[in-house]
Amino acid sequence: MDGSYRTLSGKSLESNILFWGQENCKPNYSFKGNNVRDNYVIHYIQKGKGTFASANHSMVSLKAGDVFILPKGVPCFYQADGQEPWSYFWLGLSGIKIRAMLSGSLLSTQNYLKQVQGSKFCQSLNDLFNAAHSPNSLTNDILIGALLYFTFYNLNVEYPTKKRKNSITKDEQLRAAITYLRQNFDNSNLSIVDLCNKMDISRSYLYTLFKNNLSFSPQQFLINLRMENAKEFLANTDDPIQLVSRAVGYSDEFTFSKAFKRYSGFSPKMYRQSLPKQD
Repeated sequence: MDGSYRTLSGKSLESNILFWGQENCKPNYSFKGNNVRDNYVIHYIQKGKGTFASANHSMVSLKAGDVFILPKGVPCFYQADGQEPWSYFWLGLSGIKIRAMLSGSLLSTQNYLKQVQGSKFCQSLNDLFNAAHSPNSLTNDILIGALLYFTFYNLNVEYPTKKRKNSITKDEQLRAAITYLRQNFDNSNLSIVDLCNKMDISRSYLYTLFKNNLSFSPQQFLINLRMENAKEFLANTDDPIQLVSRAVGYSDEFTFSKAFKRYSGFSPKMYRQSLPKQD
């Protein structure tokens, strides 16, 4: 393995970075040292994948864009994948306020978060890691302290505990899910699993929510959304079918054409030809 490690001389008793490190793990690598830590250690996976488990929690598969934490005093196990071993950086956190600041977030209840890249939390975590590399100075100590609180602020705002999320009504959850699908239907990588992870609800719960209120499954709602938008593109543009397919979230023109024919009874080409001619 190749990586780096550094211990910092922090001054704050309330919260501080005690050490940081970065590692490009070999296949199947697992930490062989003491798996019960004296401090909280947060890891961000930069590439690859692996598995993680903590006491009283099931083993989970994690990959680039995910975060996991080794809570203070809690046994944990984590191992790099045999084919695509992960690379990650970590921050060792100390201070009397760390536990309290974690307590309002989902990270404190399940000890991992999936696909946080693009979030403000992820950005501030990376900023914090970068600041930890700078030489010790009063100004950098102030910067680290500010970034540490800002990171926990974003964590609690963007990934609150399930208890807080459960206060959201079913109507609000449904509206949020519909809004997310409408805003992202053109993304070919969008999946219902992504939506469930984003909302922190199970797939079966989301399915019931859609079926009971719309008589559609979430997947069918997404397909309908894509097909209705495809009709608009076909009717109002001269774009090739390949461009239309990409505009509604299909990376493959053939897959889009099959889906469109199942939905409308026409191939995209025939549907366009069947439309009334514009004067």
